[in-house]
Amino acid sequence: MQPVFIIIFVIVAAVGGYFAWRHDQARRRLLYRWARAKGLTRDGDHRRGWEKIYPAVKLFGRGHSRKSILALEGEQDGRSLVCIDYRYVTGSGKNRQTHRYGVVLLPTPGPVIPLRIRREHLFDKVGEFFGHDDIDFESAEFSRKFHVSSADRRWAYDVIHQGTMDYLLQAPSLEVEFGFGEIAVYRKGALSAATCDEGLRMARKLLDLVPADVLAQVANPEIARPTLARPE
Repeated sequence: MQPVFIIIFVIVAAVGGYFAWRHDQARRRLLYRWARAKGLTRDGDHRRGWEKIYPAVKLFGRGHSRKSILALEGEQDGRSLVCIDYRYVTGSGKNRQTHRYGVVLLPTPGPVIPLRIRREHLFDKVGEFFGHDDIDFESAEFSRKFHVSSADRRWAYDVIHQGTMDYLLQAPSLEVEFGFGEIAVYRKGALSAATCDEGLRMARKLLDLVPADVLAQVANPEIARPTLARPE
């Protein structure tokens, strides 16, 4: 490579890096402004061990070198709220890839059963061919657009009733996981004020849509849960 092209390459890389830094600084300012308005505080950077705190949230068990770049914590309506700029790594060497997610976590009113809800993607069709199917619902539109997985299909049907399906079909494209005692809502990419705001609204709404008698039955299995219609 000629020296002039090396110089041009270095200049372009430096300018690109500068604008990326400016963009990230603007993102952080908006994020911290949002956190202050919600009464959240920054609780340490580069924290590890989220998979031990939330063992049923599969996102936290992926890859290696798992950590949060920053975490914001506080209370909303008497509930603990956590917003995490999270990342993990897959592969190594030339195949090393860093994955980053903005995550919002709220505790549930009581114990719940792990359940994952996300938009369908191309690889799901490949998985279906090999027998790795998801849970289908009475709404063909919802089943076509969303991939739902849980070891407890009855819990999935009780949580994702018609009202929940109607909401999710119109909601922002965020992934959702119920753990053992929390709901996690997240989006690929760096944590932003928009992700925090949308994730918090979605987590609240989904918890409000879970029938009280369903939550009571999970907390106390001796309570009979009504039988709902299931798709054939």
